[in-house]
Amino acid sequence: MNGQTESLRKFRCNVNSRMSPFAMALVMVFALTLLTTHAIEAQTFSVLHTFSGQGDGANPYAGITVGASGVLYGTASAGGNHRAGVVFKLMHQGSSWTLSPLYEFTGSSDGAAPYGGVVIGPNGALYGTTYGGGENYYGIVFELRPPLTVCKAILCYWNETVLYSFTGTPDGANPLYENLAFDQAGDIYGTTLEGGVYGDGTTFELTPSNGGWTESIFHSFGSGRTDGEYPQSGVVLDIAGNVYGTTGEGGTSTYGTVYQFMPSNGSWLENVLVNFDGANGGEPHGNLIIDGSGNLYGTATDGPNGYGASVVFKLTPSEGGFTYSALYAFNVCYSYGGVAMDAAGHFFGVCSEGGAHQDGWIYELTNCSNTCMVTDLHDFSGSDGLYPGSTPVLDANGNLYGTTIFGGTGNCDDGCGVVWEIAGVGAQH
Repeated sequence: MNGQTESLRKFRCNVNSRMSPFAMALVMVFALTLLTTHAIEAQTFSVLHTFSGQGDGANPYAGITVGASGVLYGTASAGGNHRAGVVFKLMHQGSSWTLSPLYEFTGSSDGAAPYGGVVIGPNGALYGTTYGGGENYYGIVFELRPPLTVCKAILCYWNETVLYSFTGTPDGANPLYENLAFDQAGDIYGTTLEGGVYGDGTTFELTPSNGGWTESIFHSFGSGRTDGEYPQSGVVLDIAGNVYGTTGEGGTSTYGTVYQFMPSNGSWLENVLVNFDGANGGEPHGNLIIDGSGNLYGTATDGPNGYGASVVFKLTPSEGGFTYSALYAFNVCYSYGGVAMDAAGHFFGVCSEGGAHQDGWIYELTNCSNTCMVTDLHDFSGSDGLYPGSTPVLDANGNLYGTTIFGGTGNCDDGCGVVWEIAGVGAQH
């Protein structure tokens, strides 16, 4: 137990002192007693890959992206031959899965520490961010494409293009736990944890221009701090082109916000949709999702039941604004990831702490049109994973995928992390 806590503390402190509350929160909630009643596990849980800390990477903070033919893509924040992180793919071959590293960051101008995941762009390439590295060591936005010729080697690395290197202030700095988002015109949207005019983070846009990309900061957080500070996750867009996201701090009560940016005469108009105050939740870290009716869903690490008792919330469009409601408030669950939703309206997420072994657990919420019922799908025990921190994802067949930051059998302090699957738990699309 002490080794796990010390490993997490050292790993986080090496990244950024701004994130020390996150590490301390994990340590503090680790000692809490599990109060939530869990149902008996019924679905099939499998570890698809255990990271070794070598060329395959280590410590995946981000979740998984499902590609064509069921290929899985993801990032590991550390490891690789340069110890600066890896982008990988997992392919199902027969009865097993094979991981192939697609790119190993060097920690220099090509980026370092990909805490965010990757998305598949309109052209089929992979896009993502790194927390560090780049020309100014404030992180980058990158694109990965497969080699132009057929690769016959065992390891077939992809080609990286750095689309943008952040410069700090007044530009952005250090993008964190995000997946980038594309609009219908092919522009890229994301956030940075820090930087901007006030140093409290930004929302940015990258626009294709003359064969390259032009970056613009369309909002710097921290003006009076009432608009939010330190966005840790990325953004989602609705069909009208409005941009939505969360900040982990700031707002009128300093517990963070949910924000909206609306296009307005060539610029952006910000609306703060939720000011978290602790009683309705606080410190949201995970990505939002949006359904076909324009409802937004997310998680906040604090909830109505207190510190370390996360809440899953819903924002419903109403009379030109949004109405907040708490779908489910946990007793003990520090949820850094958001939720996934299947075709039947069931939600899936992870708790980074708690569970039968206090190593984290995977949950499902059903019947949320009335009062949500929670089912414990799996309790991590260390060898099968430790500290799940990212939003899980469903494929078209209802298989659920995710990662853990630590655990497994890899040669790292407390393990190097795993990729996991629960087969057939969600409704098929």
